[in-house]
Amino acid sequence: MNYKSTRSNDLKSSTFATLHGLANDGGLYIPENLPDVKLSYEELKNLSYQELSEKIIKLFFTEFSDKEIKTAVNSAYNSTTFTDGNIVPLHKLNDKVSFGELFHGRTLAFKDLALSLFPYLLLLSKKKQNENKKVLILAATSGDTGKAALEGFKDIEGINIVVFYPKNGVSPMQEEQMRKQKGNNVDIVAINGNFDDAQSAIKVIFSSEEFKNYASEHNIMFSSANSINIGRLFPQVIYYVSTYVNLVNSGTIKEGEEFNIVVPTGNFGNILAGYIAKKLGIPVRKFISASNKNKVLADFFKSGTYNKNRDFYTTNSPSMDILLSSNFERYLYYATGENSARTKELINSLLTTGVLSVSSEELANIQKEFYGEFADSEETVEAIKKVYDNYKYLMDPHTAVAYSVYEKLSDDKLDKNIHTVIMSTAHPFKFPEPVAKALELELNENPYVILDKVSEITGVKFPEKLEEVRKSDLEKIYRIFRNIASEDFIDDLAPIYKISTVEGEEFFISTYIAPVYNAAIDGMKKTYMEANENNRQMEEMEKKRLEASLAEPAIVKQQRIEKLMQELDNVGVKEDFLERKMKSLISIKNGSKNVVELMNINIRKEIDS
Repeated sequence: MNYKSTRSNDLKSSTFATLHGLANDGGLYIPENLPDVKLSYEELKNLSYQELSEKIIKLFFTEFSDKEIKTAVNSAYNSTTFTDGNIVPLHKLNDKVSFGELFHGRTLAFKDLALSLFPYLLLLSKKKQNENKKVLILAATSGDTGKAALEGFKDIEGINIVVFYPKNGVSPMQEEQMRKQKGNNVDIVAINGNFDDAQSAIKVIFSSEEFKNYASEHNIMFSSANSINIGRLFPQVIYYVSTYVNLVNSGTIKEGEEFNIVVPTGNFGNILAGYIAKKLGIPVRKFISASNKNKVLADFFKSGTYNKNRDFYTTNSPSMDILLSSNFERYLYYATGENSARTKELINSLLTTGVLSVSSEELANIQKEFYGEFADSEETVEAIKKVYDNYKYLMDPHTAVAYSVYEKLSDDKLDKNIHTVIMSTAHPFKFPEPVAKALELELNENPYVILDKVSEITGVKFPEKLEEVRKSDLEKIYRIFRNIASEDFIDDLAPIYKISTVEGEEFFISTYIAPVYNAAIDGMKKTYMEANENNRQMEEMEKKRLEASLAEPAIVKQQRIEKLMQELDNVGVKEDFLERKMKSLISIKNGSKNVVELMNINIRKEIDS
């Protein structure tokens, strides 16, 4: 199967598209033609999740042999990687609603379904392309992709991964999972900004010939782990096929009977995969795109206008805190009749003005299959409480957004006589605070204390994978590093360990790099203006802390530093690990610098090393 860009007709193989992630023109790869098949229940009913996976993957990755696909699938989906034998079990709430549980993987989020398989598809693609360069994967995350990608790619030879996430833009448990990730080839960088800033900057890097050439000189190539990559997207189609089979097998619906799907989405990859499953024959009546307060997608499906020129909100469903939805471009391609020129026109409008609008005819066709609605943070907590009180079923806040949206939709928008599946995207224990609020529990700074109480009250077992994070041998180390950061001893400790706190500073004024990022910087002016004000406030706080530090007797400060150093020695921190973690602290402290530049530094350092 050949792939082309959403913005042109330049054809590439599936292995090329998987390896490179983003098309040269900045567009996203889509199949030249979708597979000409109509899947039926009769041919699917007796297949395991692994066998379904083989069947679907063969349709989109025709360069791989049956044996290669089988090996990849069995490596991705097994009792080690998933705690439920069904991989994606269905939980029937009542006669009207079921939940498709996508959170039984290693990181307790739906991203596991794709990112367990994607590394194998990437390695196979690398082999088929005879590519000898090392692969540096750049990923932006609003919470779940980061940990799932880090876990999927850890210690894979020839591949390194750097994940950028918005500081204060993920849940404490999501950050905890990422920060405690083991692996010699992984790195995590916090940025001052939001997910859109990180994702946009990565796209600029992917599209920069200068930057790609710089990497190539170091025998490195870039790739992506976000769902802009077809290796991430198409494995998600599998669980929609599986959901249909499970619905019929359980007697919830009849063979060939239509059902609705509600998906909490920010980047649109999850719901797009369902749409592709429908194209392959799965009988879906209507798709509901559920948004939180960042309701740019919900507004589009109502009005036909996508307007990202609006306030950005930090919510209790952080994985959906997105205003620029990457996979939406793929959907536009299909919504406009697979018209690359029209798609390019719409996307150019969005990128240059922040707004795109489809015609009334295009909107009418879209609304035959799609509609959007949103729920705010208060409604999200209310939904968690309502479902638990009535059914003793505990939802995470993203799933709760979807349920709240389902409840508020009128019959003319969604026929509720038809069974509806709500895709449950994460385990509720990943989001302690909104769950605790719903259960009317007292909040605690320690998320584990909250979760222990939730488990005690609800009977929901503390997930083994989170228990591993809690008991990680890295816990002591991270406590020490938190102390280093809170005491602001970064500048004092870094020179001792021969780490420069201004490493890479020269890149900020580099004329080599500056032209590459002009467009991105222009597109993020508002963010940077806001960041500058925040930076000014941070500088004032930094000044006050410094003054307080200077007022403290030097001997006392020195004793505290020596104590921290002794603690690091006692837990046996290796020098390379220490260096990596100190640099992470420095990157957070220096996060006042704009997003693109900060990412530039970290990526350059990764390449150089």
